[in-house]
Amino acid sequence: MKIIKTIIQIAVLYGIYFLGESIQSLLQIPIPGSIIGLLLLFTALAFHIVPVEWIEDGARLILTYLPLFFIPATVGVINYPDFLSWTGLLLVIIVIISTLATMAAAGWVSQFFQLRQSRKEAK
Repeated sequence: MKIIKTIIQIAVLYGIYFLGESIQSLLQIPIPGSIIGLLLLFTALAFHIVPVEWIEDGARLILTYLPLFFIPATVGVINYPDFLSWTGLLLVIIVIISTLATMAAAGWVSQFFQLRQSRKEAK
């Protein structure tokens, strides 16, 4: 029964993605349909149109296997040794710096909201 529930949750996530792709195609918006779908999902979750329980297990399963989706792209880069020289080194440095900046920003934001929540609870 849990397998069927997870499959339905993944289907709901795919449906939201497909809706975003359809909106992008219909309106010819220069934003990728996957991003539109992500914004639709965020909006639906933020306004409790879609409860988290409806997609939680399916999303967790997809996130578990997400790193596997990057393996073909990473292996494909090996076919271009010229790209991996200086340009590749520069790209790796940029990725490391942006990852560290993202981690720092996420940590700061989470600490900000945690402090804000603890102040509310103290009152």
